[in-house]
Amino acid sequence: MTLQQTPAGHPADAESGREPVVRLSGVRRHFGQTPAIDGVSLTVRKGEILGLIGRSGAGKSTLIRCLNGLERPDSGSIQIEGREITKLSEEELQPVRRRIGMIFQHFNLLSRKTVEENIALPLKIAGWTKEKRLARAAELIDLVGLSGKARSYPSALSGGQKQRVGIARALAASPALLLSDEATSALDPETTASILELLKDINKRLGVTILLITHEMEVIRTIADRVAVIDAGRIVEEGPVWSVFANPHTETTRNMLSGIRPNLPPHVAARLVGEPSGEAILGVDLSGPDAGNLLAGLSAELPDGFRLVHGGVDHIQQQSVARFFIGIPPAADALARAIAYLQRHGAKVEVLGHDPRHV
Repeated sequence: MTLQQTPAGHPADAESGREPVVRLSGVRRHFGQTPAIDGVSLTVRKGEILGLIGRSGAGKSTLIRCLNGLERPDSGSIQIEGREITKLSEEELQPVRRRIGMIFQHFNLLSRKTVEENIALPLKIAGWTKEKRLARAAELIDLVGLSGKARSYPSALSGGQKQRVGIARALAASPALLLSDEATSALDPETTASILELLKDINKRLGVTILLITHEMEVIRTIADRVAVIDAGRIVEEGPVWSVFANPHTETTRNMLSGIRPNLPPHVAARLVGEPSGEAILGVDLSGPDAGNLLAGLSAELPDGFRLVHGGVDHIQQQSVARFFIGIPPAADALARAIAYLQRHGAKVEVLGHDPRHV
């Protein structure tokens, strides 16, 4: 699947049949001479989960602050549900902000207020009656799995429970967009998995759009529909999660994926040599229906066989994504036949070197 672009650099919205909730065009924000955001164009469509991933300092936090109006971009356009927000006054921004729910890394709960009071606080500020806001809080407490905790205080809650309160509070005013800012990075792996499952369920049940900001590729893999990689204030790669994982185009993306994609074991990489001496080690990437059967077909192609050094088949968004490291024996024309076979089936193949221990 190829991500089609409009002339302005946005994914083609007509293709999805869903209107944009967020549309950024050429957004720039500098602090002194340093560009925090450097010409970002990005679309988040209604009902999708878009993961925005980048290292610390890449521009994620500044981008969030521009989206909710806490920072003003130096140039470019930001539209929320079709409304340009960059020139709005503070008063004019208030109804836009009510359409955006924020989920924070460190929960940002008020310690002297109960669970239901924390959840209902945005509604109190918006002028809802006490009866209506407590009724809404009760609905959300049930939705996020905190039944029986309405009168509890944050000090009595676990980290995961606190984040569930934060999610419920973000949903209080029925926003069109949830901004999740590193919402799981302070949690242990088991709690992280439960929070991501909750966000995925909320997305499906309520149809709410989620922009998920993170530095963890595993979070993107688990929950996002699409991923955009930001580096030095620029979007350097964008596409469906399975496609980016299967074939990352930039060094930034490859480095961020290195912790969760199979890599050639260091002790094998250390002994590889450039000259054709011994077994040729290939790196092979393939996605799609042929991925799971690739090696079986290669066995039939090579009479002298081959060696599986490392790797396997993953499943992302119901797509098979394979990454293998295989050794081809130094038999006559075996390497050429292997490469031809793999490329014929759509695989990306790289000769990484030769292992003199296997001759």
